[in-house]
Amino acid sequence: MLHSLGIAENEIINQCKNGSLKYQEMLYKQFYRYAMGISLRYCLNNDDALEVVNDAFIKVFNNIKGYNNDKPFKAWLRTIVVNTSIDRRRKELKHQLNIDIESAIHVQSSANVIENLNVQDILKLMQQLPPIQLTIFNMYEMDGYSHDEISIILNIPTSSSRVYLSRAKEKLRSLIISETKNDVRTVG
Repeated sequence: MLHSLGIAENEIINQCKNGSLKYQEMLYKQFYRYAMGISLRYCLNNDDALEVVNDAFIKVFNNIKGYNNDKPFKAWLRTIVVNTSIDRRRKELKHQLNIDIESAIHVQSSANVIENLNVQDILKLMQQLPPIQLTIFNMYEMDGYSHDEISIILNIPTSSSRVYLSRAKEKLRSLIISETKNDVRTVG
């Protein structure tokens, strides 16, 4: 329900299905922050995230007649935002130099987990991951895709998905440890 206007979400969606621009704007405003939060996990900066959100809402409005009102709208929107983010990342990855990941050596992960960073600190550190690692980390750890699904979506071998995830976790661990050491130095 939109609290300030007292309009039910289903009413807004139904009006969007009828092509009402006023209700499309309401829906956009209602779910903008939610969509942006998802998009920011995949994109390297706010401008890219905003572009993904806007592209996702265009897809929402173009396909809303097919939306089933019996299912949660947020879940449907989330899928569209994630897929739009992945599509954008896939286009960017085509233009980057790809190394032969099959011959990569698996890096053993450390059991140490640093727990004194807040969510914002960790999200900021995640932005330092290489784009492919960030995408696979988000897909696997945050959005629950399997390595097989990631392999199909990104058109990479399943083993590459596993290696990139392992590398992302290792990089995050080292960034977190480095950040924690920096915090200790500035406090002490």
